[in-house]
Amino acid sequence: MKELGESTRSVHAGFEPDEKTGSVQTPIFQTSTYVQSDFAEHTGYEYSRTQNPTRDALQEAVAILESPGVKAYGSAFASGMAAISTVTQLLESGSHIIAASDLYGGTGRYFDQVLSKFGIETTYSELGPGDLEACARENTKMLWLETPTNPLLNIHDIAELSAKAHERGWLVVVDNTFASPVLQRPLELGADISCSSSTKYVAGHSDVISGYVVTRSEELNEKIRFLQNTIGAVPSPLDCFLILRGIRTLAIRMERHCDNAEYLAQKLSSHPKVTRLLYPGLEGHGGHDVAASQMRRFGGMISLEIEGGEAAARRFAKASKLFTTAESLGGVESLINHPWSMTHAATPEARRLEVGVTPGLVRLSVGIEDAEDLWKDIENALNASS
Repeated sequence: MKELGESTRSVHAGFEPDEKTGSVQTPIFQTSTYVQSDFAEHTGYEYSRTQNPTRDALQEAVAILESPGVKAYGSAFASGMAAISTVTQLLESGSHIIAASDLYGGTGRYFDQVLSKFGIETTYSELGPGDLEACARENTKMLWLETPTNPLLNIHDIAELSAKAHERGWLVVVDNTFASPVLQRPLELGADISCSSSTKYVAGHSDVISGYVVTRSEELNEKIRFLQNTIGAVPSPLDCFLILRGIRTLAIRMERHCDNAEYLAQKLSSHPKVTRLLYPGLEGHGGHDVAASQMRRFGGMISLEIEGGEAAARRFAKASKLFTTAESLGGVESLINHPWSMTHAATPEARRLEVGVTPGLVRLSVGIEDAEDLWKDIENALNASS
């Protein structure tokens, strides 16, 4: 599917008419088990934790989206965190991870409070020039990236960092949630694994929890599939169906998310009440050039601080009529999040402040509403913030 456009690929990835009925939608195989013709003789399906036809279709679809034209392997999980925890279980006790310092709070919580109990340590770094070398240890086994990061929208050069990591024999994992495979494909840039919370842009309608992992390595895929089956954190057939339905409009939704975010970022860049604005599509953003080289567009996420700090941010959120205060992101509706007290509350306060997650920071997930309506709503909320 390499030669196809993004919308065509989104509509057709993983979709084949049902052989028995001709259904153009992948059926929901709502079953836990399958008939066997004899002991351990079956059609390839024996138990739905291990295999399910609806999940198979989803896994094929995300593999095509993340790696069109080159064979890849997708594995679906019950949440983005289930996907992340499964990937880290490729490591042995005593291993060391280097991770981006600004990353989703739930990932940091898992690294610090769960993985550490099993002898796996994590060093957080801004991953600037020389940082990778400074953080490296003899037991370093994995480099963990987010780009754009959550919530500060920092950009990391996937190709450059992957090349350096591979020189040392490390696995490179990229959490691609903020970009989606429509805007960025980490495997094409050298990463070993691309993972995502498909809850967000991939499903796109705030009605399902799921995650996935994609790799081009058959060896890694076998290990991941073993863990998927052994641990069992798999999505239900209905969840898989809902994500497949969302994928069919992924490309066209991402265009609208990007259109709206770019429009709002330009408007916000000159607003006197905005004291800090973070969006990689702005030329003044420190990672703009790298983002332009590895992303097709700059995404639908904006973070900002408003004059007056946390109190003003709270008034801003309460005054907004179209941006709903809620966890998550990437749905068709616009959402506002307060990382300090919501997504990153579990991150130690000193680390939050060190990387720039402050009490006054708000994160906007820009939806697909009419851009001018969103701007009027933001403008009114900014006026009310003081």
